[in-house]
Amino acid sequence: MSEQIPEAQADPIEEEMIEATAETAVPETAVPEDQTPPTLEEQLAQAQAEAAHNLDGWQRAQADLANARKRFDKQQAEIYGRTLADVIAKLLPALDDFERALDNVPAEIAEHSWYDGVTLVQRKLLTLLENLNVKPIEALGQPFDPNFHEAIMQEPSDEYESGVVTRELQKGYQIGGRVIRPSLVNVAE
Repeated sequence: MSEQIPEAQADPIEEEMIEATAETAVPETAVPEDQTPPTLEEQLAQAQAEAAHNLDGWQRAQADLANARKRFDKQQAEIYGRTLADVIAKLLPALDDFERALDNVPAEIAEHSWYDGVTLVQRKLLTLLENLNVKPIEALGQPFDPNFHEAIMQEPSDEYESGVVTRELQKGYQIGGRVIRPSLVNVAE
């Protein structure tokens, strides 16, 4: 006995999908009847032009990336420099206090061994600053420069000519060519 298999009935949803696909299908690249298909040389030239365009775009993207990296590195270095200068500027008053304290130590205290330890701490601070490329600004006897010196007052002087720093009231410091703190000075009239 053979069973008859009924013919599959078409699903209406499936038919709609087939019709929609047929309507939206992209036609194959057909050459209009009045034009001849491109030759292999023309196709090669077109492919080479497209490859050159893609290579140019890739090279530009690589250059943009390299420039962005350089900008980022430069910004990082600037941020590091500013942060270092800010930290050092906050440390300088403590160094000033050390210098004032050591300049005014009575003779009987200067003979104690712990005094040597205090001077050692000061030298370590100065060495640390030197290792960070922080240098004191030379002021005494130098011509007044508003980029490096801050004048507190003018005073008459027989030793120095007019416009020369006669006394340094507070030492100034710089890191590289950047002034962290200007020297506070008196200037000859």
